[in-house]
Amino acid sequence: MAFAYFDPAQHQASTVCLPPGAWLTVLDCLCDHFKAIGREQWLDRIARGRVLDAQGAPISADLPYRQGLRIHYFREVPNEKPILVQETLVHVDEHLVVADKPHFLPVTPTGEYVEQTLLRRLIRRLDNPNLVPLHRIDRHTAGLVLFSANPQSRSAYQSLFPNRQIDKRYQAIAPALPRLAFPLVHKSRMVSGEPFFRMQEVEGLSNSETLAEVLEKNGEFWRYGLSPVTGKTHQLRVHMTALGASICNDPFYPEVRHEEDDYSKPLKLLAHSLRFKDPLSGEARYFESELTLDW
Repeated sequence: MAFAYFDPAQHQASTVCLPPGAWLTVLDCLCDHFKAIGREQWLDRIARGRVLDAQGAPISADLPYRQGLRIHYFREVPNEKPILVQETLVHVDEHLVVADKPHFLPVTPTGEYVEQTLLRRLIRRLDNPNLVPLHRIDRHTAGLVLFSANPQSRSAYQSLFPNRQIDKRYQAIAPALPRLAFPLVHKSRMVSGEPFFRMQEVEGLSNSETLAEVLEKNGEFWRYGLSPVTGKTHQLRVHMTALGASICNDPFYPEVRHEEDDYSKPLKLLAHSLRFKDPLSGEARYFESELTLDW
């Protein structure tokens, strides 16, 4: 029996639906199923109001267990390591927030990062718990991230991505590829690889597509313009590696490098611009990152 759980970013909390069992209290159930978190930690969270019932009220340590009961809890990482970079705001209105994310900052809580994420920082900065990212870029990539700021209009903006009604353009610095003719389109079938956080190309019907062009040449390195037609995890990093030019300072491709973050050597990949027709007003919207990739 496993938990059915998810992490609704708009509530800043994870939610569990209690499975069948013979526990006397909710606390007993949580301790049994989240074995990495000790009973004292759960008691401490409950005492600080960090475990809530379905209505959002703090629970007591003796709350009786009931199958199917929904419990919200706030993820915590003891001694969370600060990330010494700062995001900037490109645009803020009633419906949308556009942020410029620096390298190394995760978009949403994951693994060892909870408070040190773009989402949590913006919720605090704008005092808006309704913020939800409409798409994501990985931690090592810098650039634009679009957030919904209003639940009432969220679905209209979310539909831009699966319907391919938003033009996303990236820049990357990687080794020169003088033997290839640009611009070119690279298509492949991408699936999960090894280790679990990597992706790989395999034989079969393509499910990923990227348009690549050369923007600038500087000796043995070129600046590439990359336009993903699809949005697979690590798509641009995998595609550039497949072309024979892994993006500079990539810690995952072509091989995994187990190193501490080096702020002087960020991945040379930037989510440079977003262009789309506003689904509410019909207005043409264009946003461009204020960040740059140095040679």
